[in-house]
Amino acid sequence: MSETIAAAQGKLVFLKEKIGYAVGDTASCLYWQTFSMFLMIFYTDTFGISPAVVGTMFLLSRFWDAAIDPVMGVIADRTETKYGKFRPWILWGIVPFTVSGIVLFITPDFGETGKTIYAYLTYTVVMMVYTMVNVPYGALLGVISPNSDERTTLASYRFIGAFTGNIIVQGTLLSLVKYFGKGNDRIGYPLAMTVFAVAAGALFFFTFASTKERVKPPKVQSSVGRDIKDLLKNRPWLVLCSMGLVTLIYVSIKNGAMLYYFKYYVGNQEAAAPFMVAGTVFSILGALSTPYIVRFIGSKKVTFIILTIVNAACMAAFYFAGPQDFVLMYATQIIGSVPGAALFPLIWSMYADTADYGEWKFGRRATGLVFSAATFSQKMGWAVGGALAGFALTMIGFVANIAQDAATLSGIRHMMSTIPAAIAMLVIALSLFYNLNAKLEKQIGLELQARKGAAL
Repeated sequence: MSETIAAAQGKLVFLKEKIGYAVGDTASCLYWQTFSMFLMIFYTDTFGISPAVVGTMFLLSRFWDAAIDPVMGVIADRTETKYGKFRPWILWGIVPFTVSGIVLFITPDFGETGKTIYAYLTYTVVMMVYTMVNVPYGALLGVISPNSDERTTLASYRFIGAFTGNIIVQGTLLSLVKYFGKGNDRIGYPLAMTVFAVAAGALFFFTFASTKERVKPPKVQSSVGRDIKDLLKNRPWLVLCSMGLVTLIYVSIKNGAMLYYFKYYVGNQEAAAPFMVAGTVFSILGALSTPYIVRFIGSKKVTFIILTIVNAACMAAFYFAGPQDFVLMYATQIIGSVPGAALFPLIWSMYADTADYGEWKFGRRATGLVFSAATFSQKMGWAVGGALAGFALTMIGFVANIAQDAATLSGIRHMMSTIPAAIAMLVIALSLFYNLNAKLEKQIGLELQARKGAAL
């Protein structure tokens, strides 16, 4: 009865469910943040693999991982259980998700070839399992509520959960490695990851137990081939995927360089933890503010452009910080984190809008495919960005665990600042082709409701 009243008021999602959905991204980011910020330096400085090999592995393994995202989306779209289409996959993936994350950080005493093979195998497996859980989790946003504004709010909660996971990783991982390893990082990393993996499993179970799927697809659904064909004709989705891909490229380059920046340029790797946490604390403010910024500006597209410009300006300014210029470092990090963080709940709520657009335009709804293919584009951005970071370190002459020369340090500084800022300008250019606006979103929502009402 309470949900019926809430639906009549245009509100379907209660606080417990918003929190339940949010902690799913906390669980995801206990892995994602660890991989994006720490895995490169773990492989080069702890496991002993060259940055060029790591960059190639990231590119190939993540390409494969990204390629199976649409497959997972198609499977999830066609899953039928009493729990829905997407929630069951979160439940089924908990155990393999937990185990594979721990195994990734075990460092057997192999030769160079053996280490490379082990890294390829374990990284590929953990990312496939991540896909098994995270694609359905992302698609769940599109079916919890039919209301576009409510989904923007839900996406904001999601990214509060994500940034909470980021803070946990940024603020505690190096300390946990030091505590468990007592100077031996090859012991410290897998034990620290065990803590994160068990916590992630528990949080995913809460997500499964506390959420509900409400948006049902039309009874007459198309073939997989027709779904893909319709998706490729979905202009706003295509543009948004391009924007997401390029955004993750510049974010990955910056994140990949950060620990190297503090270890070799600042001279204190442990100083990276409070720096990252400070940025993430203000990222939560950015995620919280997203629905209010969108309502104030009145257009998701214009909001995205403005936020990206401010974020890019702050990244560019970071280049001028000296090794002890913590005021400028923190100022640009904090100011840039608010708009940078607001971009992510915004872009995921826009993906949900493109799922609505596809149903409105073509009469079929493939939410899982829309979100999995969106995840594909973002993972491709992560793959390319991570690979470029590894290749760039090799090109600028980086050698692990020695003092770097001036040219190498300058290259690391550019990777933290001007390079990602320049790539962000390309994202802005792409966003000009996005053709959904508030008026059309409202029209689509009303017409879809009318269609479903007529079908009853």
